[in-house]
Amino acid sequence: MEYILETNELTKVYGQKEAAKDVSLHIREGQIYGLIGRNGAGKTTIMRMISGLSTPTRGSYSLFGKTGAEMRKELRNVGVLIEQPGLYPRLSAYENLKIKCLAMGIKPQGYVEQLLQLIGLGETDRKKPARSYSLGMRQRLGIGLALVGDPRLIILDEPINGLDPQGIAEVRDTLTRLRKEKGITIMISSHILEELSKLADAYGVIHEGILLDEFTLEELHRRSEQYVLLRTSDNDAAALALERVGIHAAADDRGGLRVTERLEETPLMARTVVEAGIDLRELSDHSVTLEDYYLNMTGGKHNG
Repeated sequence: MEYILETNELTKVYGQKEAAKDVSLHIREGQIYGLIGRNGAGKTTIMRMISGLSTPTRGSYSLFGKTGAEMRKELRNVGVLIEQPGLYPRLSAYENLKIKCLAMGIKPQGYVEQLLQLIGLGETDRKKPARSYSLGMRQRLGIGLALVGDPRLIILDEPINGLDPQGIAEVRDTLTRLRKEKGITIMISSHILEELSKLADAYGVIHEGILLDEFTLEELHRRSEQYVLLRTSDNDAAALALERVGIHAAADDRGGLRVTERLEETPLMARTVVEAGIDLRELSDHSVTLEDYYLNMTGGKHNG
Protein backbone atom coordinates (compact mmCIF):
# COMPACT_ATOMS: atom_id res chain seq x y z
CA MET A 1 0.00 0.00 0.00
CA GLU A 2 1.72 3.18 -1.19
CA TYR A 3 -0.67 5.68 0.45
CA ILE A 4 -2.76 5.46 3.61
CA LEU A 5 -5.06 8.14 2.14
CA GLU A 6 -5.43 9.07 -1.52
CA THR A 7 -8.04 11.28 -3.18
CA ASN A 8 -8.84 11.35 -6.87
CA GLU A 9 -10.22 14.65 -8.23
CA LEU A 10 -12.34 15.12 -5.11
CA THR A 11 -14.86 17.92 -5.68
CA LYS A 12 -17.59 19.55 -3.58
CA VAL A 13 -20.09 22.03 -4.99
CA TYR A 14 -22.42 24.16 -2.88
CA GLY A 15 -24.96 25.84 -5.14
CA GLN A 16 -22.84 27.59 -7.77
CA LYS A 17 -19.65 27.54 -5.71
CA GLU A 18 -16.95 24.88 -6.00
CA ALA A 19 -15.59 24.74 -2.45
CA ALA A 20 -13.10 22.06 -3.52
CA LYS A 21 -12.21 21.26 -7.11
CA ASP A 22 -10.44 18.16 -8.46
CA VAL A 23 -8.30 17.69 -5.36
CA SER A 24 -5.90 14.73 -5.51
CA LEU A 25 -4.03 14.26 -2.23
CA HIS A 26 -1.48 11.59 -1.34
CA ILE A 27 -0.62 10.82 2.30
CA ARG A 28 1.83 8.10 3.32
CA GLU A 29 1.61 6.10 6.52
CA GLY A 30 3.43 7.71 9.44
CA GLN A 31 3.47 11.20 7.95
CA ILE A 32 2.31 14.40 9.58
CA TYR A 33 0.68 16.01 6.56
CA GLY A 34 -0.05 19.72 6.70
CA LEU A 35 -2.93 21.02 4.59
CA ILE A 36 -2.26 24.75 4.29
CA GLY A 37 -4.32 27.60 2.97
CA ARG A 38 -6.20 30.73 3.94
CA ASN A 39 -9.49 30.66 5.77
CA GLY A 40 -12.13 29.70 3.21
CA ALA A 41 -9.60 27.99 0.91
CA GLY A 42 -11.41 24.65 1.14
CA LYS A 43 -9.42 22.84 3.84
CA THR A 44 -12.40 22.00 6.07
CA THR A 45 -14.50 20.94 3.06
CA ILE A 46 -11.83 18.43 2.03
CA MET A 47 -11.47 17.08 5.55
CA ARG A 48 -15.22 16.66 5.97
CA MET A 49 -15.41 14.60 2.77
CA ILE A 50 -12.45 12.42 3.76
CA SER A 51 -13.95 11.87 7.21
CA GLY A 52 -17.28 10.70 5.81
CA LEU A 53 -19.09 13.78 7.19
CA SER A 54 -19.89 15.14 3.73
CA THR A 55 -20.55 13.43 0.41
CA PRO A 56 -18.35 14.47 -2.54
CA THR A 57 -20.13 15.97 -5.54
CA ARG A 58 -17.72 13.99 -7.69
CA GLY A 59 -14.40 12.26 -7.43
CA SER A 60 -13.35 9.49 -5.07
CA TYR A 61 -10.89 8.60 -2.34
CA SER A 62 -9.34 5.53 -0.75
CA LEU A 63 -8.37 4.72 2.83
CA PHE A 64 -5.72 2.13 3.67
CA GLY A 65 -5.86 0.96 0.06
CA LYS A 66 -9.64 0.31 0.18
CA THR A 67 -12.41 1.92 -1.88
CA GLY A 68 -16.22 1.80 -1.97
CA ALA A 69 -18.03 -0.26 0.66
CA GLU A 70 -14.77 -1.74 1.98
CA MET A 71 -13.39 1.76 2.50
CA ARG A 72 -16.45 2.85 4.49
CA LYS A 73 -15.71 0.08 6.97
CA GLU A 74 -12.23 1.58 7.37
CA LEU A 75 -13.67 4.86 8.68
CA ARG A 76 -13.57 3.22 12.12
CA ASN A 77 -9.78 3.56 11.86
CA VAL A 78 -10.03 7.31 11.33
CA GLY A 79 -10.22 9.77 14.24
CA VAL A 80 -11.61 13.22 13.54
CA LEU A 81 -11.50 16.66 15.16
CA ILE A 82 -13.14 19.20 12.89
CA GLU A 83 -13.95 22.69 14.15
CA GLN A 84 -14.55 22.79 17.94
CA PRO A 85 -14.31 19.57 19.98
CA GLY A 86 -17.71 18.31 21.10
CA LEU A 87 -17.21 18.29 24.86
CA TYR A 88 -19.60 17.94 27.77
CA PRO A 89 -18.57 21.17 29.53
CA ARG A 90 -19.72 20.12 33.00
CA LEU A 91 -17.80 16.83 32.87
CA SER A 92 -14.09 16.25 33.38
CA ALA A 93 -11.60 15.02 30.79
CA TYR A 94 -11.83 11.53 32.26
CA GLU A 95 -15.64 11.54 32.09
CA ASN A 96 -15.72 12.88 28.52
CA LEU A 97 -13.36 10.15 27.34
CA LYS A 98 -15.21 7.49 29.34
CA ILE A 99 -18.51 8.35 27.62
CA LYS A 100 -16.89 8.10 24.17
CA CYS A 101 -15.37 4.74 25.12
CA LEU A 102 -18.72 3.39 26.31
CA ALA A 103 -20.40 4.57 23.10
CA MET A 104 -17.80 2.65 21.07
CA GLY A 105 -17.91 -0.45 23.26
CA ILE A 106 -14.36 -0.01 24.55
CA LYS A 107 -13.89 -1.26 28.12
CA PRO A 108 -10.25 -2.25 28.71
CA GLN A 109 -8.98 -1.58 32.23
CA GLY A 110 -6.94 1.62 32.37
CA TYR A 111 -7.69 2.64 28.76
CA VAL A 112 -8.91 6.15 29.63
CA GLU A 113 -5.97 6.72 31.96
CA GLN A 114 -3.57 5.79 29.16
CA LEU A 115 -5.26 8.25 26.80
CA LEU A 116 -5.05 11.03 29.38
CA GLN A 117 -1.32 10.41 29.79
CA LEU A 118 -0.84 10.36 26.03
CA ILE A 119 -2.46 13.80 25.53
CA GLY A 120 -0.75 15.34 28.55
CA LEU A 121 -3.82 15.51 30.80
CA GLY A 122 -2.91 12.65 33.11
CA GLU A 123 -2.38 14.93 36.10
CA THR A 124 -5.62 16.87 35.63
CA ASP A 125 -8.03 16.86 38.57
CA ARG A 126 -10.63 14.15 37.89
CA LYS A 127 -13.36 16.47 39.22
CA LYS A 128 -12.38 19.58 37.26
CA PRO A 129 -15.03 20.30 34.56
CA ALA A 130 -13.93 20.82 30.95
CA ARG A 131 -15.54 24.28 30.88
CA SER A 132 -12.80 25.47 33.28
CA TYR A 133 -9.96 24.19 31.04
CA SER A 134 -7.74 26.46 29.01
CA LEU A 135 -8.31 26.45 25.25
CA GLY A 136 -5.15 24.39 24.80
CA MET A 137 -6.38 21.78 27.28
CA ARG A 138 -9.74 21.57 25.51
CA GLN A 139 -8.00 21.08 22.18
CA ARG A 140 -5.87 18.29 23.61
CA LEU A 141 -8.98 16.68 25.07
CA GLY A 142 -10.57 16.93 21.61
CA ILE A 143 -7.54 15.12 20.18
CA GLY A 144 -8.00 12.51 22.92
CA LEU A 145 -11.60 11.96 21.84
CA ALA A 146 -10.40 11.49 18.25
CA LEU A 147 -7.98 8.83 19.53
CA VAL A 148 -10.63 6.65 21.15
CA GLY A 149 -10.67 3.34 19.31
CA ASP A 150 -6.95 3.53 18.40
CA PRO A 151 -7.28 4.96 14.87
CA ARG A 152 -4.43 4.64 12.39
CA LEU A 153 -5.17 8.08 10.95
CA ILE A 154 -6.39 11.24 12.69
CA ILE A 155 -7.72 14.30 10.87
CA LEU A 156 -7.42 17.60 12.74
CA ASP A 157 -8.89 20.85 11.43
CA GLU A 158 -7.09 23.95 12.75
CA PRO A 159 -6.26 22.44 16.19
CA ILE A 160 -3.91 25.33 17.07
CA ASN A 161 -6.18 28.16 15.93
CA GLY A 162 -6.66 30.72 18.70
CA LEU A 163 -4.13 29.17 21.07
CA ASP A 164 -1.49 31.14 22.94
CA PRO A 165 2.18 30.15 22.43
CA GLN A 166 2.09 27.76 25.39
CA GLY A 167 -1.05 26.05 24.08
CA ILE A 168 0.44 25.73 20.60
CA ALA A 169 3.60 24.14 22.01
CA GLU A 170 1.53 21.67 24.07
CA VAL A 171 -0.55 20.58 21.07
CA ARG A 172 2.58 20.32 18.91
CA ASP A 173 4.29 18.13 21.51
CA THR A 174 1.19 15.95 21.79
CA LEU A 175 1.03 15.33 18.04
CA THR A 176 4.75 14.63 17.80
CA ARG A 177 4.38 12.07 20.59
CA LEU A 178 1.42 10.40 18.86
CA ARG A 179 3.44 9.85 15.71
CA LYS A 180 6.56 8.73 17.57
CA GLU A 181 4.98 6.46 20.19
CA LYS A 182 1.90 5.19 18.35
CA GLY A 183 2.90 5.44 14.70
CA ILE A 184 -0.30 7.39 13.97
CA THR A 185 -0.58 9.21 10.66
CA ILE A 186 -1.79 12.78 11.15
CA MET A 187 -3.47 15.13 8.69
CA ILE A 188 -3.61 18.65 10.09
CA SER A 189 -4.87 21.87 8.55
CA SER A 190 -3.67 25.30 9.57
CA HIS A 191 -3.03 28.81 8.34
CA ILE A 192 -0.34 29.37 11.02
CA LEU A 193 2.48 28.37 8.73
CA GLU A 194 5.38 29.13 11.06
CA GLU A 195 4.06 26.60 13.56
CA LEU A 196 3.08 24.03 10.95
CA SER A 197 6.60 24.13 9.53
CA LYS A 198 7.88 22.91 12.94
CA LEU A 199 5.55 19.92 12.90
CA ALA A 200 4.69 18.53 9.46
CA ASP A 201 6.96 16.60 7.11
CA ALA A 202 4.69 16.81 4.04
CA TYR A 203 2.38 19.54 2.75
CA GLY A 204 -0.49 20.24 0.41
CA VAL A 205 -1.27 23.83 -0.61
CA ILE A 206 -4.96 24.65 -1.11
CA HIS A 207 -5.97 27.94 -2.73
CA GLU A 208 -9.55 28.80 -3.69
CA GLY A 209 -10.52 25.13 -3.54
CA ILE A 210 -7.68 23.95 -5.79
CA LEU A 211 -4.66 21.89 -4.75
CA LEU A 212 -1.73 23.91 -6.10
CA ASP A 213 1.08 21.63 -5.00
CA GLU A 214 2.19 18.78 -2.73
CA PHE A 215 5.73 18.42 -1.40
CA THR A 216 7.72 16.92 1.45
CA LEU A 217 9.82 18.96 3.86
CA GLU A 218 12.94 17.72 2.09
CA GLU A 219 11.56 18.87 -1.27
CA LEU A 220 10.75 22.28 0.23
CA HIS A 221 14.35 22.62 1.37
CA ARG A 222 15.61 21.70 -2.10
CA ARG A 223 13.29 24.21 -3.76
CA SER A 224 13.88 27.01 -1.25
CA GLU A 225 16.26 29.69 -2.38
CA GLN A 226 19.05 30.61 -0.01
CA TYR A 227 20.27 34.20 -0.02
CA VAL A 228 22.24 36.87 1.81
CA LEU A 229 20.41 39.99 2.98
CA LEU A 230 22.30 43.27 3.32
CA ARG A 231 20.99 46.51 4.82
CA THR A 232 23.10 49.61 4.25
CA SER A 233 22.94 53.37 4.53
CA ASP A 234 22.78 53.62 0.70
CA ASN A 235 21.50 50.49 -1.01
CA ASP A 236 21.85 51.87 -4.55
CA ALA A 237 25.51 52.74 -4.03
CA ALA A 238 26.11 49.40 -2.30
CA ALA A 239 24.59 47.53 -5.24
CA LEU A 240 26.89 49.37 -7.65
CA ALA A 241 29.95 48.63 -5.50
CA LEU A 242 29.07 44.91 -5.33
CA GLU A 243 28.48 44.82 -9.09
CA ARG A 244 32.05 46.04 -9.62
CA VAL A 245 33.37 42.90 -7.91
CA GLY A 246 31.01 40.68 -9.88
CA ILE A 247 28.26 40.20 -7.26
CA HIS A 248 24.73 41.06 -8.31
CA ALA A 249 22.48 42.45 -5.56
CA ALA A 250 18.77 43.09 -6.13
CA ALA A 251 16.39 45.21 -4.08
CA ASP A 252 14.57 43.24 -1.38
CA ASP A 253 11.00 44.11 -0.38
CA ARG A 254 12.14 44.54 3.23
CA GLY A 255 14.30 47.56 2.43
CA GLY A 256 17.59 45.78 1.86
CA LEU A 257 19.59 44.05 -0.85
CA ARG A 258 19.29 40.35 -1.69
CA VAL A 259 22.26 38.37 -3.05
CA THR A 260 21.58 34.85 -4.38
CA GLU A 261 25.02 33.99 -5.78
CA ARG A 262 28.51 33.42 -4.32
CA LEU A 263 26.89 33.09 -0.89
CA GLU A 264 30.11 31.84 0.69
CA GLU A 265 31.79 35.22 -0.03
CA THR A 266 30.09 37.27 2.69
CA PRO A 267 33.47 38.68 3.90
CA LEU A 268 34.03 40.11 0.40
CA MET A 269 30.52 41.60 0.37
CA ALA A 270 31.06 43.27 3.74
CA ARG A 271 34.51 44.58 2.82
CA THR A 272 33.30 45.92 -0.54
CA VAL A 273 30.44 47.88 1.03
CA VAL A 274 32.55 49.33 3.87
CA GLU A 275 35.49 50.28 1.58
CA ALA A 276 33.01 52.16 -0.62
CA GLY A 277 32.30 54.43 2.36
CA ILE A 278 28.82 52.94 2.98
CA ASP A 279 27.57 51.98 6.42
CA LEU A 280 26.78 48.23 6.64
CA ARG A 281 23.88 47.82 9.07
CA GLU A 282 23.11 44.14 8.55
CA LEU A 283 24.47 41.13 6.72
CA SER A 284 22.62 37.87 7.33
CA ASP A 285 22.05 34.47 5.75
CA HIS A 286 18.47 33.44 4.93
CA SER A 287 16.48 30.70 3.26
CA VAL A 288 12.92 30.86 1.98
CA THR A 289 10.46 29.74 4.66
CA LEU A 290 7.28 27.71 4.21
CA GLU A 291 5.33 30.97 4.47
CA ASP A 292 7.51 32.63 1.80
CA TYR A 293 7.02 29.65 -0.49
CA TYR A 294 3.27 29.67 0.10
CA LEU A 295 2.96 33.41 -0.57
CA ASN A 296 5.00 33.15 -3.77
CA MET A 297 2.79 30.28 -4.92
CA THR A 298 -0.54 31.96 -4.15
CA GLY A 299 0.58 35.38 -5.33
CA GLY A 300 -0.62 37.50 -2.47
CA LYS A 301 -0.32 38.59 1.11
CA HIS A 302 -1.20 35.89 3.62
CA ASN A 303 -4.39 36.98 5.32
CA GLY A 304 -4.83 34.10 7.79
